[in-house]
Amino acid sequence: MDWILQPWPWYISGPLITLTMFILLVVGKNFGMSANLRTLCTICGANKTCDFFCFDWKLQRWNLLVMLGAIIGGFIATHYLSDNQIPNINQQTIEQLHQMGIESAGSTYTPIELFGSEALSSPKTIIILLIGGVLVGFGSRYAGGCTSGHSISGISNLQIPSLIATIGFFIGGLIMVHVIFPFIF
Repeated sequence: MDWILQPWPWYISGPLITLTMFILLVVGKNFGMSANLRTLCTICGANKTCDFFCFDWKLQRWNLLVMLGAIIGGFIATHYLSDNQIPNINQQTIEQLHQMGIESAGSTYTPIELFGSEALSSPKTIIILLIGGVLVGFGSRYAGGCTSGHSISGISNLQIPSLIATIGFFIGGLIMVHVIFPFIF
């Protein structure tokens, strides 16, 4: 039972992702989490006010099922199939995060200062999360997909725009961590 409580090595998870992408390719589907937001908006009636949402959402039911499975699977994995795993972060990074006020760095899976229930009592944290959410949503829409759609599905389909988008995601992440993040905290 211990094997399921530990992170799976790349040589197991990588081929499983490859197998999943191959099956989707064979059946003519493209995987992407952000596409589900468009589908959900259409289901809620957004197609009555905007042409972007005018499409047959029933063709995307399988993708909604993937999203639901990811939510349920994530909950089960977090609450029942993990052994309080703490990421192995470089000690220098931990010290830098402590200087920025993120005291949980190196002792929790995610920083509780940002994602814990107490964080929702801080207006600054709520503003940061809202602005971050809007920027991620805008970026996903502007790029025509999110990291899962471009970096997993798009690249496995050998799509050059997905490769360019993925390079952009990495550059944006580096700019965020090394330039913008220190100014926020």
